[in-house]
Amino acid sequence: MALYVKAADILEKAERKQGALKTLVYDSKFSNIKQLFALVCETQKFSSVLLELIESTKLLKQTRLRPHLALVLVYDLLIGQGLKCGGSWKVMMMKHRSRLQAALARMKVKQKVSRNEDLLPAGVQKAAGESLPRYVRVNTLKTTVEDVGVYLKRDGFTFQGNASRLEDLTLKENHFVRDMHLPELLVLAPKTDFHDHFLYKGGHIILQDKASCLPAYLLNPPPGCHVIDACAAPGNKTSHLAAIMKNKGKLFAFDMDAKRLATMSTLLLRAGVTCHQLAHQDFLKVDSDGAQYKDVEYILLDPSCSGSGMVCLRDSTSADKEKDQARLASLASFQLRCLNHALRFPRVKRLVYSTCSVHSQENEDVIGACLQQNPGFRLVPLLAQWPERGLEPFTQCLRASIATTRTQGFFVAMLEKHSEVANTKQEAVQISGPEATTTHSQHACEEKPEDPQSEDEQTPAADVMPCGQTDGTPGKKRKRKRKKKKKTTTTAAAAAAVPAAAVAVAERRRWQRRWQRRQCWQRCRRQSDKKKRTCTLCCQERLFAKAYANFQ
Repeated sequence: MALYVKAADILEKAERKQGALKTLVYDSKFSNIKQLFALVCETQKFSSVLLELIESTKLLKQTRLRPHLALVLVYDLLIGQGLKCGGSWKVMMMKHRSRLQAALARMKVKQKVSRNEDLLPAGVQKAAGESLPRYVRVNTLKTTVEDVGVYLKRDGFTFQGNASRLEDLTLKENHFVRDMHLPELLVLAPKTDFHDHFLYKGGHIILQDKASCLPAYLLNPPPGCHVIDACAAPGNKTSHLAAIMKNKGKLFAFDMDAKRLATMSTLLLRAGVTCHQLAHQDFLKVDSDGAQYKDVEYILLDPSCSGSGMVCLRDSTSADKEKDQARLASLASFQLRCLNHALRFPRVKRLVYSTCSVHSQENEDVIGACLQQNPGFRLVPLLAQWPERGLEPFTQCLRASIATTRTQGFFVAMLEKHSEVANTKQEAVQISGPEATTTHSQHACEEKPEDPQSEDEQTPAADVMPCGQTDGTPGKKRKRKRKKKKKTTTTAAAAAAVPAAAVAVAERRRWQRRWQRRQCWQRCRRQSDKKKRTCTLCCQERLFAKAYANFQ
């Protein structure tokens, strides 16, 4: 019963546009995510047929079920694998089973079809008919492509060689090829199940769509570098990055969802990833100037999106187009903020941005706005042999679709720091350096008529009196005044060669130390009659004053 309740809740939230279907499934905290995901996707696909059946039989009036719960129960009763619940719901649905089956038969006769799939609208049938191949990424942290091929041959699969064109990805059952773009990707016939295979359970292979493998493959971080996976869960791209890095370096992974982060930790453990550092944190709140991220040079950003490119998560046609546009605008704004924040990391060289959306508002429009706000970065042309490119004028980016690339709908762009801009900045710094020092030295000479002595050279008698270490002889005072005049000329000449910024910093630190010293002396005076305590800083200053007086 819990399965149907969760599925009904997810369908209701998806209808209200409270989140993408995949996100809602993961957020449900259901024990069997795979079973729930399949039930939700299939119920949504047959929703038009199921609604007509429920209306024709007046099921809601007779059972008083919630609409979305009735959809799930009717699907599993007539089209799915049968009801998996017991109790009052099963008894109630079995009473109406014959009427529902008769209504389904009349629909088939009326439309002159024999299969349930033929009752679907034309657009849904086309999407369902375009079944995607089964893509399997070999985890090179544990095995090699050749070894996996040997295991598959032992299980009765036939290797057809390396694919060279899109038509080669149309395979028969128990046949597999090596992908033409990604060398660590194997392609098998649609609906080939590996969930119970020992290679999958042992983490030697990862079931991942080809389009989802592109971001990490294109980022290509070298071993030993520091990388950030901004929106990491459920972890397939993170494990891919670790495999490319050969588990050397540091891989920082962030995600806000604790449930998905726990699932991700299990996946990474099974895949043999050891260079990762997971953080339950919003990426937008990560300090880009933090000490632990000072060496980050590569960032993979796959933020939340509408999911319109996924086969079973395609946006259903909504009558309220204004709400859809507002949702897309909100997502695009969030994605742009993530991009701008990622580019603030001081040493970032390359960033890959990807979404599983087909809407230009989340793809090319976001990239265009980011480039305008960050002129120090540029787009990098990707995979010249890829059949589908980004919309004009962003043809350097990649797009993926079922018809063109035999993958899920996807978008990938790579931003790289512009070397010319960096060189011009360095030249500007080198050119402006001497000018800045001359101007600073002029200001220093004009604004500092008094002596700029360091704190060690200043031991005023008024400050030392509380500690009782002053010397009252007039001869020594005259010598001090003469020495101060000499040091004034030398320090003024030295200040001319020091930039004003450094002089300002030294001056500020000198006054801070003087203030600390004064506070220390006052505290010691207050406590001298009570606890006879002394401060380390105060004692050091007293000893220094005494030594300086003896030296004079």
